[in-house]
Amino acid sequence: MSLQENFDKAVENVKNLNATPADADLLEIYGLFKQATVGDCNTEKPGFLDFKGKSKWEAWNGRKGMSQEDAKQAYVDKVQKLIDQHGLK
Repeated sequence: MSLQENFDKAVENVKNLNATPADADLLEIYGLFKQATVGDCNTEKPGFLDFKGKSKWEAWNGRKGMSQEDAKQAYVDKVQKLIDQHGLK
């Protein structure tokens, strides 16, 4: 399978995990997903009191400079680790 096919499959698989991953894992896959699909962060940092938005922004912005292909591969690898930990429905 191509990298894009593996990425698309991982996107579907993450929705079917037996358990919800830890917040740190969720932020990691969010940042990788946004970097893989959009590229470098292109939005303003959320306000001080928007804790969830700020965390998500930081997870994405922390990937700045990573190629979309590298982000897709890292996403696939991370989802596979989560599948190994939690299993699929």
